[in-house]
Amino acid sequence: MNKIQYRIAVVGASSLLGKEIGDEIAESPLAAANTILLDTEEAGGTLEAIGDEAAFLQTLEPASLENLDVAIFADTKMLREFGQTARAMGAAVVDVTGSGFDTTAPVRSPLVGDSKPLDLEANSVRVAHPVATMLALVLGLAAKAGALRNAAATVLQPASENGRAALDELQQQSINLLSFQAVPTEEFDAQVAFNLLPTLGEAARNPIAASEDRILRDLQALSADLPVPVLQLIQAPVFHGFGVSLFLEFDQPLAPGVLLAAMASEYIDITGEEPPSNISSAGQGRVLLQLKPTADNTRYALWMTADNLKLTARTAVACALELTRLKPLGTVQ
Repeated sequence: MNKIQYRIAVVGASSLLGKEIGDEIAESPLAAANTILLDTEEAGGTLEAIGDEAAFLQTLEPASLENLDVAIFADTKMLREFGQTARAMGAAVVDVTGSGFDTTAPVRSPLVGDSKPLDLEANSVRVAHPVATMLALVLGLAAKAGALRNAAATVLQPASENGRAALDELQQQSINLLSFQAVPTEEFDAQVAFNLLPTLGEAARNPIAASEDRILRDLQALSADLPVPVLQLIQAPVFHGFGVSLFLEFDQPLAPGVLLAAMASEYIDITGEEPPSNISSAGQGRVLLQLKPTADNTRYALWMTADNLKLTARTAVACALELTRLKPLGTVQ
């Protein structure tokens, strides 16, 4: 008998990103899939929401990966331990972690147009960093308005990009500083609260340089024919949401309104006088953008914000959808 549902697993489902992916599945064309939430033994049995539905977290073990069509890994440790097992059992793997589990797997962001179709034999993809998605999307549209000469981006990174532990540390640092107490630094190895830092301490769990390298690699994979922007990543004392200040310079002046018109996309919201913020972008799976031209119309300043977890989750689910389209429906056992 033909199977009527795909089977999708979210691995690391109790994490900030894992929860967001579960919610995104419920709002996507994969909403009818049989979605399984997998996590550690300690988290097993916990009740989580998938959209308006409730589901129990199951303990991740080899048997839980059987008969899956796609496994979306939102946890680095679990991916390293169970990624190969999932593929061996026939599941396609979506790597959301940026951990380099399979460096031969293509970097994907279906939100960015003109991407090449996946190979029919593809069994693994790497989800692009959300900032790479933001930049590739905007640079690609800008290039349709005119020839780009230069680009430069300053990125304000939120604590939640590095998971719950980083989020909690920023919160505790803020509380302690207001109480004139010493701050915890296990995650950042630096004071992040009430501060802006281009580098973190040597013992930081997630060095800024590594994030910059990943953004540039993913961006080149998504848009190899576009200028690579000069990139500066700043750890900001905010809990959630990326902010990106992007400078663009064109070879020739653009007619008034041309660049703004080129930014038309279902994944971009162009704001009016009210500037985008990490607060206004919360819960949005799109990029909020405000554009500011200069007098000569060759140089433009763009301010963009995006919900980092929502944008990553939307990209991951779009990747999973691509992979399901390569898989014929099997049979019910």
